[in-house]
Amino acid sequence: MFLEVRRLIAGTGLAIALSSTPTILHASNDAFVIEDIEVEGLQRIAAGTVFSYLPVGVGDTFDEAQSADVIRALYRTGFFSDVSLLRRDGVLVVTVEERPAINEIRISGNRDIKTEQLMDALQQVGMARGRVFNRSVLERMENELLQQYFARGKYNVQVDVDVDELPRNRVDVVIDIAEGRVARIQQINLVGNETYSDQELTGRFESGDPPWYNPFSRRDHYSRQRLSGDLEALRSRYLDSGFVNFNIDSTQVTLTPDRKDIYVTINIDEGEQYAISEVSLAGDLVVGEEALRALLEVESGDTFSRSRITRSANAISDRLGDEGYAFANVNPIPELDEDNRTVALTFFVDPGQRVYVRRINFSGNTRTRDEVFRREMRQMEGGWYSASNVDRSQVRLQRLSYVEDVNVETRRVPGTEDQVDLDISVRERLSGNFMIGAGYSQSQGVLFNTSVSQENFFGTGNRVSLAVNNSQVSTLYSLSYTNPYYTIDGVSRGFNVFYRETDAFRADISRYSSNRLGANLTYGIPLTEYDTFRITPGFESIEILTSDNTPDEIFEYLDTEGDQFDLYTLTASLSHDTRNRTVFAEKGNLQRGTLEFSVPGSDLEYYKIDYRNELFTPVREKITFKLSGEVAYGEAYGDTGDLPFFEKYFAGGTRSVRGYRDLSLGPRDSRNDPFGGNFRVLGGAELIFPPPFMEEAANVRMSLFLDAGQVYPSYEDFEADEIRASVGVGMTWLSPVGALTFSLAEALNDEPGDKLQSFQFNIGASF
Repeated sequence: MFLEVRRLIAGTGLAIALSSTPTILHASNDAFVIEDIEVEGLQRIAAGTVFSYLPVGVGDTFDEAQSADVIRALYRTGFFSDVSLLRRDGVLVVTVEERPAINEIRISGNRDIKTEQLMDALQQVGMARGRVFNRSVLERMENELLQQYFARGKYNVQVDVDVDELPRNRVDVVIDIAEGRVARIQQINLVGNETYSDQELTGRFESGDPPWYNPFSRRDHYSRQRLSGDLEALRSRYLDSGFVNFNIDSTQVTLTPDRKDIYVTINIDEGEQYAISEVSLAGDLVVGEEALRALLEVESGDTFSRSRITRSANAISDRLGDEGYAFANVNPIPELDEDNRTVALTFFVDPGQRVYVRRINFSGNTRTRDEVFRREMRQMEGGWYSASNVDRSQVRLQRLSYVEDVNVETRRVPGTEDQVDLDISVRERLSGNFMIGAGYSQSQGVLFNTSVSQENFFGTGNRVSLAVNNSQVSTLYSLSYTNPYYTIDGVSRGFNVFYRETDAFRADISRYSSNRLGANLTYGIPLTEYDTFRITPGFESIEILTSDNTPDEIFEYLDTEGDQFDLYTLTASLSHDTRNRTVFAEKGNLQRGTLEFSVPGSDLEYYKIDYRNELFTPVREKITFKLSGEVAYGEAYGDTGDLPFFEKYFAGGTRSVRGYRDLSLGPRDSRNDPFGGNFRVLGGAELIFPPPFMEEAANVRMSLFLDAGQVYPSYEDFEADEIRASVGVGMTWLSPVGALTFSLAEALNDEPGDKLQSFQFNIGASF
């Protein structure tokens, strides 16, 4: 006879049932010494795992009172749905029934939240592929999914869960989600505001009524996280206006019975407005007090402003960081005078230990050599830590075309007080491109192109490109190579060899064709951190082809100068570039002055001068205002009568004045085709922002623009009222086949004879 002890689940109660079978041994409740332990019923779980959880072992004395402890210990593992204990002579037999394992979790119906995010949430509650399935977790799982959607304002969401049983004690968990629509905010009410109106306070909220000009806006979609951000913006508005004791008493979010609309009520207590009575510096002023006071944005008599105080503290901390105090702490301490409603501010400076950089470590660069990144560093190993040098190093790294993102962390060296390591993680983007493509451009017609380019050749940072491009306007064959660090000082060197055939008539300008074969060599010399001088000597052989439709102006020029030219050219440019990025810059300035001329002794002698300026100013996060302008002039010298017609300036189109046909502005020839001029002025203003319908896209930008420009025979012919202007909306997409641009523009002051083109694009597609 043997003794069986089983845990019975009845509701929430626990019972131990003893049953005897009088067929083997005489039943006995006496204690016995465990001679051996056997585990029966295991399928996936190893017996050793069970033994590790048992509170008893071989050689222990076992009695009926310990049965509950053993069963409870095994149930607590979550691996088993049933546990039985049996005694067979001196052997303790543990019989278990394993819970099924989760074979797969399938989620369908989710559009607003990615499957990966939902899987991560399920894993937090213990529901993941390969884990033990426990039906008691199902309710927690459903609640977690609901909370994920509630946080996004989707209160009508429905989650249905089915469990499909499979062979070998496995199950599939099938989750079907009906998301419903987001509850929309009908109204945000502010209670207690006396200084500012509701509109002034809610105008910068991310939640509220959608703007009339943006049909894709989700501003009225309720989101708990977005509302939390709005409350912090509200708090900042008051604290920046001197209301030191401002408080948000309560926030009520009311959901209508149909769960479709939301009303938000925010109760606030403005308190009194305070001014700054005194500003002082205290602590260890390792930098002169006068130099630190120059960094303060607040002074006695100013209205209290948390943001200006924070910026002042950060400016002092950064200044100390430039002196090697990497962990400086600047704590602004306010002392309130309730009677006079003033605040005495003390900036307490604790510079900490001055440190130097022991080592700079790079990670994430699977293709690029370490030295390629190290040569961009402005913070040196073994030197005193400098916050501005670290920041500049990060900017230089993220300006590299083959780097997508850069993160810099400053880490103390264990066991030292005066050393830090810089851990720099980079995320590389694909730097090579092999493309065979076809497309269409409004200015060049059907395109065929083949190119092989590598911005980071074998991880060296060198650029190599081989291209074959063909269109109705031009055919181009080119090979180029650039080493950005030809010398250790950062002098770059590159060369370019090309052959280009151009049919100008198909570009809607004067009717002629040209064949140009050339080569050039470029040196780039860094003068300062932001200034670079480039010089490019080159040679070009040009052949001009005419037809019966070629205008008289070109025939007259060729009769005088000939139709084949060998030109020795020299181009010099000086650029000043403080942009934080080279693509989709958010702040900074680019200025470039260029002088190009054919040296004396060339078949044609001429020069061209160009000045270009672009200024990027951040307006809000992800919104940038851009101002641009360009002035260019060219003229002949020596025995050459005029600037060659194939070197004249043009305007109009996606790269200058949108809304006017490409190259259509300026002087015309005797056949009324655009002929180009010697003097060009361009200007523009753009408000650049991510598309409202895809705000998180990093490779797409839209803009509202104002373009202006014109081309004149000479600078002496300049007349401001001849400048053409347009307004419109544009979009740029950095696609796998290159930058694609689209614009919809309206001309503001076109004249009869101008060639307009409201919608313009340049698009291609690989095949």
